[in-house]
Amino acid sequence: MEKTSKELLKEFVNSQQFTSTTDIMNSMKELFSDVLQTVMEAELEEKLGYEKSEHVSDKTEKGMSKNYRNGYSKKTVKTQLGEVDVKIPRDRNGEYEPQIIEKYNRNADGMEEKILALYSCGMSQRDISEQIKNLYNVDISDGLVSKIVEKITPEIAAWQNRPLDIVYPFVFMDAIHYKVKENHQYITKAAYVVLGIQMDGRKDILGVWIGENESAKFWLSVMNDLKNRGVKDVYVFCVDGLTGFREAINAAFPKSQIQRCIIHQIRSSTRYVSYKDIKSLMADLKKIYQAINEEEAMNALLEFKEKWRQTYPSCVKSWEENWDILSTFFAYPAEVRKIIYTTNIIEGLNRQFRKITKNKPSFTNDDSLRKILYLASKNIVAHWSVTCRNWDLVSNQLSIMFADRESA
Repeated sequence: MEKTSKELLKEFVNSQQFTSTTDIMNSMKELFSDVLQTVMEAELEEKLGYEKSEHVSDKTEKGMSKNYRNGYSKKTVKTQLGEVDVKIPRDRNGEYEPQIIEKYNRNADGMEEKILALYSCGMSQRDISEQIKNLYNVDISDGLVSKIVEKITPEIAAWQNRPLDIVYPFVFMDAIHYKVKENHQYITKAAYVVLGIQMDGRKDILGVWIGENESAKFWLSVMNDLKNRGVKDVYVFCVDGLTGFREAINAAFPKSQIQRCIIHQIRSSTRYVSYKDIKSLMADLKKIYQAINEEEAMNALLEFKEKWRQTYPSCVKSWEENWDILSTFFAYPAEVRKIIYTTNIIEGLNRQFRKITKNKPSFTNDDSLRKILYLASKNIVAHWSVTCRNWDLVSNQLSIMFADRESA
């Protein structure tokens, strides 16, 4: 029994063994060529009125068209992956003109790139198939879309292991949670994102790690990964209240300072404050984190403790126990404080991730989540500019404050 074109395409994809990015690109070009070839064969069958395997005599004896196949002509189609060679089937009367080639040249330059772009925007494989059908009138199965996306796996590994800068003035760390299928059930996993500010003020996503349980051991492995990729020094780590941050940072980068996000601290410490007291308590907290210097902030903290320790002891205790990593930003000028006293920079990144993944309530595995976050990261980073308008001023301040540290 002759195999269908879809089955042949599936066999082609499954048979590939990729050892380099060049192999991937060449295989995608071959795959795209096969798609064009399959559609042209179908177009000619419809034009002639009989399938390739049928005998022409069977049709001519019944008074049908005497037009028939007449070999192939070669054509080169330009794509964003490079030139792709195809064989255009011919008919003897010269009446057949391949519609798919015309549509591709007019509308579909870079179809394979568009598939990845649609995937990176959070579209499902089924939605992508429908979009390709509408744009190019080409049937692309969900499985074929999946195979094309799978081919970026080596690219993801290369990105996650790429060399990093020697020094980062600021590094932000946070987690965003997703439902991921594991052992036939969906569990909550976290994508741990590390964002670095480079010495020239530009932002970069240093990596994304998928994990289930946060701990000092886990974060130490992330810190060691950064060191193994070339990072020798970080001036300030900006974090929220996730477990294990402090221990891991102190073990891997003992000279680095830690700034806990003030916004996260306020949220967590006031979680159980009564509605009737929240306005007054927040006004007292504002005197602490908006103080001119640490001495003034400490005095405000002592007043806060005296006023609220009986009513909300856990809130007061939280500020006291974490004061060493809450007060770090007081040592810096206003321009630097604006950057480090909250994790707004990385939370903004996570909001973009959520926007892209909002139509995907769950993922089939870690790799599925990793692929979409990687493709989204590429698009996001490409549109980033400098961290703030006053980066020259910030850079000068840092060069003085950290003159004895590693240099880029």
